Amino acid sequence: MARRIPQYTFHKPTGQARGRLKGRSHYLGPWNSPQSRERYEALISRYLGGMFDVDRESVTIGRLAVLYVDYAETYYRKNDKPTSEVSAIRSALRPLVKKYSRETVAHFGPRKLKDVREVMIAAGWTRTGINVAIRRIVRMLRWATENERILPSVYESCRSVTGLRWGRSAARESAPVKPVDLQHVEAVKPFLSRQLAAMVDLQLATGMRPGEVVIMRLADIDTTRPDAWQYRPHTHKTQHHGRARVVFLGPRAQALLTPFLTPDPERYLFSPADAEADRNAARRQERRSPMTPSQPARTPHADPARPPGEYYERTSYARTITRALQWANRTTESQEKVQN
Repeated sequence: MARRIPQYTFHKPTGQARGRLKGRSHYLGPWNSPQSRERYEALISRYLGGMFDVDRESVTIGRLAVLYVDYAETYYRKNDKPTSEVSAIRSALRPLVKKYSRETVAHFGPRKLKDVREVMIAAGWTRTGINVAIRRIVRMLRWATENERILPSVYESCRSVTGLRWGRSAARESAPVKPVDLQHVEAVKPFLSRQLAAMVDLQLATGMRPGEVVIMRLADIDTTRPDAWQYRPHTHKTQHHGRARVVFLGPRAQALLTPFLTPDPERYLFSPADAEADRNAARRQERRSPMTPSQPARTPHADPARPPGEYYERTSYARTITRALQWANRTTESQEKVQN
């Protein structure tokens, strides 16, 4: 029995050309455009040649993005929490979905991937950030190909797109990240709690990452060698690669840690709750008016709106340092105004 060839029809709500195959609509682009005619011929050719897969031909960019983000939320996890890679994937896919959400993946290719890149350039993204985002989009296409959700030709063609080169595109170049002047570090430390100041000094003494210093526990520190303790974070950046991470703590680092060691080995050494208790004690000591009799008798709120966590998150650690830097700048500006 001869196959019935689908008709090239006009879809009034969207203004696009459309062909229906196996009960599904396949949108081909603007009505009567050369592009839509070319897509129609290619669709018919695959259909008559027995190479038509209705599921992989009809997947849209928007639908694929949703499927991939759902997958990423289960794959990119550490300690039963999604990693920052999930939000990075969402950010990379946002310009793609905004421009080509209703486009079928079968009609996506290198030229359209470059169009998405131009959108990123116009939005002021840095060149290196754009290259990373494009690689994440291509990685999504690889995942979809691996799971037989799209045609392999889409991924194979898009992976040929080369990254932007320095000085050869209109993309904004990012400023190089340089080490902070130690004078600036010392100027900020008076505006930090003793816990945060010790964390900063520990990073300077050992070179450990922020995510490693915030989760320090006595249970993770081997103190058998007095000259060099060994700190093995229970979770770290390269853990998913099967790599071990050991930070050696010499006499200077040991002196910084000693005031925070607790009998409970599982307790985090640098606790926001301890910092809050120190802050409240300092406020009570500095107050000028006498405390009313009812104030000492007050019990802490059973369910505070924002209870301090067990340890500092990497992001909250960064925010606190930024806030302290702002306070230090304001203080310096005030002093300069008084002198002038």
